Amino acid sequence: MTQVDKKLRIMPRGVAFCKAKEISTHNMSGRKETVLDLAKFVDKGVQVKLTGGRQVTGTLKGYDQLLNLVLDEAVEFLRDQDDPMKTTDQTRRLGLIVCRGTAVMLVSPTDGTDEIANPFTQPDGA
Repeated sequence: MTQVDKKLRIMPRGVAFCKAKEISTHNMSGRKETVLDLAKFVDKGVQVKLTGGRQVTGTLKGYDQLLNLVLDEAVEFLRDQDDPMKTTDQTRRLGLIVCRGTAVMLVSPTDGTDEIANPFTQPDGA
């Protein structure tokens, strides 16, 4: 296997990405600990929040050291017309997309997460 083959991985549908270098830190014992390890989310559902209020979910197919993400079967949650920072229940199917790393604010798994009511909001009439 050549050096190029080790660094480049071809994904289905012709999408290519480079394997990311792990961002790591040293703990007190001198061992490396991974700060950002997206490898465990590859081929699993993720939710991505982007700058500007956009929110998409999809299957993570790849990423690189700049946090560029390749998502398959992506769905965007459309924003409220009155308040662009709020999302609605309306969605738009995007398919295979690339999220630019500079726009990514949050990456979280979709499995094991539930949406709950905000406990800090005041009830109406209080």
